[in-house]
Amino acid sequence: MKLNTLYEVLQESVKKFSDRVAFSVWRGAEVTYKEVGERVERIQEMLKDADIQPGDRVAILSSSVPNWGISYFAITSAGYVVVPIMPDFTSEDIDRIVEHSDSKALFVSDKLFSKLSKKTADRLNIVVRTKNLGILSQRVKGGNGTTIIPQPDDLAAIIYTSGTTSQPKGVMHTHRTLSSQLWMIDKLFMVYETDIFLSVLPLAHTYECTIGLILAFYHGSHVVYLDKAPTVSVLMPAMREVRPTIMLTVPLIIEKVYRGAVLKKFTANKFISTLYGVGFIRRALHRMAGKKLTKTFGGRIRFFGIGGAKLDTSVEQFLQEAKFIYDIGYGLTETAPLLAGAVDGMLRVGSTGPLLTGIEGRLENVNPETGIGELLVKTPSLMVGYYKNEEATREVIAEDGWFRTGDLASFDKDGWLYIRGRSKNVILGPSGENIFPEDIESVLNQHVFINESLVIEQEGHLVALVNIDKDALEARYAELVDTWHQKKEEWIKFRDEKMEEIKQYVNERVNRYSRIEEVVEEEQEFVKTPSKKIRRFLYNNRPKGVTTAPTVDNTETKSEETK
Repeated sequence: MKLNTLYEVLQESVKKFSDRVAFSVWRGAEVTYKEVGERVERIQEMLKDADIQPGDRVAILSSSVPNWGISYFAITSAGYVVVPIMPDFTSEDIDRIVEHSDSKALFVSDKLFSKLSKKTADRLNIVVRTKNLGILSQRVKGGNGTTIIPQPDDLAAIIYTSGTTSQPKGVMHTHRTLSSQLWMIDKLFMVYETDIFLSVLPLAHTYECTIGLILAFYHGSHVVYLDKAPTVSVLMPAMREVRPTIMLTVPLIIEKVYRGAVLKKFTANKFISTLYGVGFIRRALHRMAGKKLTKTFGGRIRFFGIGGAKLDTSVEQFLQEAKFIYDIGYGLTETAPLLAGAVDGMLRVGSTGPLLTGIEGRLENVNPETGIGELLVKTPSLMVGYYKNEEATREVIAEDGWFRTGDLASFDKDGWLYIRGRSKNVILGPSGENIFPEDIESVLNQHVFINESLVIEQEGHLVALVNIDKDALEARYAELVDTWHQKKEEWIKFRDEKMEEIKQYVNERVNRYSRIEEVVEEEQEFVKTPSKKIRRFLYNNRPKGVTTAPTVDNTETKSEETK
């Protein structure tokens, strides 16, 4: 049965799975579906007492805990509009979002409450702790708030994105656009009430919220939250104990596992590195690593979703050779989010799989030589627009309903989608060639000494900014470490040699238009969005010779959340 509102999702699941565990905290308390329904009623009474009316905005600023999702359902099922806020946003970001969205109430975790300015807190009707649903402050009491049963086309959420290239926008989704994801995802992969999710991404991220919360709740699954940062020391024991069947991650997580635990081990010395370069030996080593990785993740994983950004091709090749079960998805906040996906058995390296059932896609301004053009889609999950920004809405949604994703892509003969990069990131070559920095970065990131990279244009030349893995460097050249620390000039000379080596490495593996002129060490980690994508615009216009970290202007640091 197709459900068209989050109210219907809540009511159906609370009734159907009443005694099952809906949410729990790792090594902590559990909440059944019946208890979810009871807490929803409690929250709605609190909001009515604070004079919250249908259509009013209610924000959530919290780490991922059971009461995050319960608050989400309480808000949306009462006819209110939820405003999820990413925990990594700055204090200025949070104040601006609360003000811009016209939020009248806020659910907040203790650790994040300090990010809220007194001015913002004082103007809210009510502020509630997500930890225990206790009231932190209430300006309006004894109000005459009401609830309604929302209709499919009623506004359900305003989601503020955290991308890399433009001004921030509030993405507006209705109950229908969010609920339509449920039946589309079911056509790709079925979730069951016996499934156990381990949640490691922020629930304010649309990817986690749609699949890890709404879809899981719809099917009666059990979601376990860490209530802690997903560091290695936390994740490893949690996965062993929880033994999840479903996890959602971003490429950064699995790429760190590959480079830190696999690639580093197999390139620790020249002898092993030489063996690793032999195809059949590499595949055998990857298979061994895959068995260990599966065991590390609890041994029951049947869906390991990777989304939020493009997965590095070398990492994907490892996952396939390791026979580690993984699944790829592509979408945007504006599409709630999933547009395309591929699960175990239908994966192709570099592809996000075909478009989901019910979605149309086409390419515009296609390059006849490469077959690459901008991807446009029609989907039941398309946002209704950007909040208070009709001009930006008209730029991406045509009158006939086609949505411009801003992504450059191609389709193969079977309809499998390949995302090449953001159209705004493309660098124009000297003879008019389209150069995709993401492709060059994918090659750079395969180098054993590189953590992350970013390719920019400076004075007509391609420059690679690289963040070096000092641990890997020192492990390979341990005998020189003491000399580096004693003689700075020795380290500088050695570093310059390594930069030249990296330059040669990448230039041997890319086409002549994509060759790097210079490799520059970026000593600090790249500045990222809350969803862990590099904020490119902070580096694109950096003058040649400047190596200091860019200053973050909080009015310019958030934008469209893609993929």
